[in-house]
Amino acid sequence: MATRVELALLVWIAVWSTGKVEGKATVEQMMKTGEMIRSVCIGKAKANEELVNQLKESKFPDAMEVKCYVNCALEMMQAMKKGKLNYDAMLKQIDTIMPDELAEPMRNAVNVCRNSADGIKNNCEASYAVAKCISKNNPKFVFP
Repeated sequence: MATRVELALLVWIAVWSTGKVEGKATVEQMMKTGEMIRSVCIGKAKANEELVNQLKESKFPDAMEVKCYVNCALEMMQAMKKGKLNYDAMLKQIDTIMPDELAEPMRNAVNVCRNSADGIKNNCEASYAVAKCISKNNPKFVFP
């Protein structure tokens, strides 16, 4: 299986190779990239796809496999690293890649949730707490 660096590079290439060379990704491009992340992380976390599907509706099943799926996805997006929110990198990605209609609500939610993983030792639990907080504070929440 590819390393995380290779997977991150693959995701980046996928976003930028779909025809848009400059500027932000389209919602369609983000969804295609999200499907790749989803495929890798469902396998890695051995997560039940039906439980993972609930995340798309901002429902967060209290199952460790879902929490580890969320951790995998956020780490692939470089939003989390070892259970800590990678705040600066996340804001940079939001500003650089996310379509305008999704960027502002996401930026606001990330600011509100900046410390939501503080004190949580388990990486999966920490990522889950961040994603759940962002979902609660972002009316346009999307997750792969």
